[in-house]
Parts: sequence; C-alpha cells; structure tokens
Amino acid sequence: MSTDAVAVVGFIVLFVLMLLRVPVGIAMGLVGVAGFAYLTDIGPALKLLAQSPIRTVTSGEFAVIPLFLLMGALASTSGMSRELFRAANAFLGHLRGGLGIATIAACGAFAAICGSSVATAATFASVAYPEMRRFNYSQSFAAGVIAAGGTLGIMIPPSTVLAVYGLITEQDIGKLFIAGIIPGLVAVGMYIVTINIIGMARPDLMPAGERSSWRERIAASKGIWAVILLFVFIIGGLYGGLFTATEAAGAGAGGAFIIAVLRRRLSGAEFWQACIETVRTTASVFTILIGALLFGYFLTITQTPQKVTAFLTGLGLGPYGVLVLIMIMYLVLGCLMDAMAMVILTVPIIFPVIKELGFDPIWFGVVIVMTVELGLIHPPVGMNVFVIRSVVKDIRISTIFYGVIPFIVTDILRLAILIAFPILAIWLPSRM
Repeated sequence: MSTDAVAVVGFIVLFVLMLLRVPVGIAMGLVGVAGFAYLTDIGPALKLLAQSPIRTVTSGEFAVIPLFLLMGALASTSGMSRELFRAANAFLGHLRGGLGIATIAACGAFAAICGSSVATAATFASVAYPEMRRFNYSQSFAAGVIAAGGTLGIMIPPSTVLAVYGLITEQDIGKLFIAGIIPGLVAVGMYIVTINIIGMARPDLMPAGERSSWRERIAASKGIWAVILLFVFIIGGLYGGLFTATEAAGAGAGGAFIIAVLRRRLSGAEFWQACIETVRTTASVFTILIGALLFGYFLTITQTPQKVTAFLTGLGLGPYGVLVLIMIMYLVLGCLMDAMAMVILTVPIIFPVIKELGFDPIWFGVVIVMTVELGLIHPPVGMNVFVIRSVVKDIRISTIFYGVIPFIVTDILRLAILIAFPILAIWLPSRM
C-alpha cells in the first residue's frame, strides 16, 4: 500500500474512532503509532510511544498550560467573576439589555485572567443567568449571551488555545497573546452592538433594569482591582519583555493565589478543589497533545503536510481563495470536534500551507482561534452550549442554539473583518 493510501486510511480510522466516542488524544495516538509501525517497524513505533509522553510532560515550555489553568481556577474560586458582573451591572444594568451587555463585559474581563472558554461559560451560567431570568429576560437570549460571551475566554489573553498553537508552530506565545487583545476588544464591542440591535428589534426579550446610584457604582467597582492588577501585571510584563509566557503564567498563578489569600476568599478546601480542577483539565489537554505528537510522526513519514500544501497551492485559487477553503474546513470540523482537539489535529497540516501562501503566522493564530470560537457555539456540538445546559437544568439545548444564532452571524462578520484587516492582530505585536 502506498504512503498516500496509508495516510487516507489513517484519517478514516481516526474519524471512525472519534465517532465511536474514543477520546481524541487516544484515537490520534493509536492511529499514529499503528501507521508508523506499518510504514517502518514495530520497534521504532514502540520507542516513540515510550518517549513522546515523557518528553511532553517534562518539557518546561509546556508548563505554560497548567499554570494559566491554575490561575483561572483560583480566580474563579475566589469569586472574581461575581465581582466583575456586579460592577458591570451597576454601570450598564439600567439600559435595555443592560444585563446582557454587563454579562459580555464581565466575560471579557474574566477571560483576561482565565484563558478557558468552557470555564468562562460555566462560571457565568451560574452567575448571570439567574439574574437575567429574575428580570424577565427570555431563556434563549440569556443563554445565548452567556454562550457567546464564554467564547471570549480563548481570544482575550491569556488563552490556552493560543498557547498550544504557539507551541505547535514554534511561534512566540507572548506575541500571540498580545495579538489577541484588539480582536478580543472588537469581539466585545460587536457582541454589545448585536445585543442593542436585538433590543431594538425585540424589546420584549430584554427589559431595562433599575439605574444604580454613583455610590452603588463606586462600591461595586471596589472589588475589581484584583482583575485589573493581574491583567496589567501579566500583559504588561509580556509586552514590556520583562518575562516569557511561561514566567508570566507562573507569576499569574502566584498572583491569583496571593490575592485570594489576602482577601480571605480561598479556604483550604477551595484551594484543593482548584488544584484538582487544574490537574483534570491539564491531563485532558496533555493527552490530546501526546496523541497529536504521535500522529504527527505518522504525518511526517507520509509527507502529508507537504502534499496538502502542494495540492492547495496548485488549485489556482490564490492565497485568499485557499484561506476561505481552510476556514470552511474549520467550520465543518467545529460541528464535530472540540476546539483544542481541532487545533492540535489540523495545525501541523495547515500551517505549512499558510507559510507557503505568505500569511503572517501570528495573525493566522488569531484567525484560527476566532474560527474555533464559532465551533464553541455552532450546532450540533457547540461545547459552550452543552456546558450551559449542564449548569442550567431547566432549559433545552435547542433553546440555547436559537439564542446564539445572532452571535454566530456576528462572529462570521468579525472573522471577515479580521481577514480583510490583518493589522488588527499584528499591530500590537509589531510594537514589542
């Protein structure tokens, strides 16, 4: 059997295993080792299986992932999300759809210290949803806002997906984080505009709330200093070149712990729970990473990335025509796979194409994350949708999907803007 045929069979087996609900990391590892053994010998394949996991979990550069996850877990446990929502609601709650706008603003701020979309969606499903329902917001709108706001967790730095993209492609993670700031702020702004448009078209979905006094606003704002301090410390240090991304992650986790302890918001049991949550998420991410590395050896020996590059660049569609094809592929995969698995599986194949077409790799990382965001709320998978459903028991999946439709349209428009104006992503990194 030719190497091309083996590669095709390998991908077919991989997707069959995923359809059979085999974990993505395990499926990639099995196919990678089996394919490598078929094309070489069982001895080298088993040696890869023995060495790759050890190299991954002991590599210092991969420490950025659990450290940022720990920072997010500590921030969530210590109640920072509630303080952010309370402050945003004090300033914006009196507007029509104000609770929705406050949710988006709070999600954006929480994303700056969390780095996980799933964690952001789960947190605000418990914080913001009951409040919106108390003020007679519709179920679909309330859940749709939270699902969309949750996607900001992987765009606004620090972002675990951007970190993994940087590790795979050997790009500067600090520059990737800085590149996500302006697109993240654009996302927040466009979501708020979307809420305003919905409010004008369907005012019955979102009543206006009570206006808070300035005394109440000032009182509500006192609790958000910790978030501002952490964000400025991490991003300022990265932008100023004071420390690397891994050092920033360690400083962020340490800072979140110190702030939580000083404010007496972290008991021993809560700290232990945050550590357990971090270990569980890290184990899941590292399983996918190890599987992807094993699958990557199989792709290398079959020369799949080079052949895909030659095929796509030879179609005569031009750089942006090929880019559109890649985006369509990601949108389709987003209906079937979770964000991290999608990035880890496809980037080793797609990245050589992007380099050949002359696109900026930092900009493309932001484009990838923005496209993956769509997969988090796009049917039929929509990871954020299912996370919200697991927190809010009295709502149907179809109701949440109905609520996110306007935000899906917004995301597609935002993706087009970023492709048309790459300067949005590359201007800040170019100033470092």
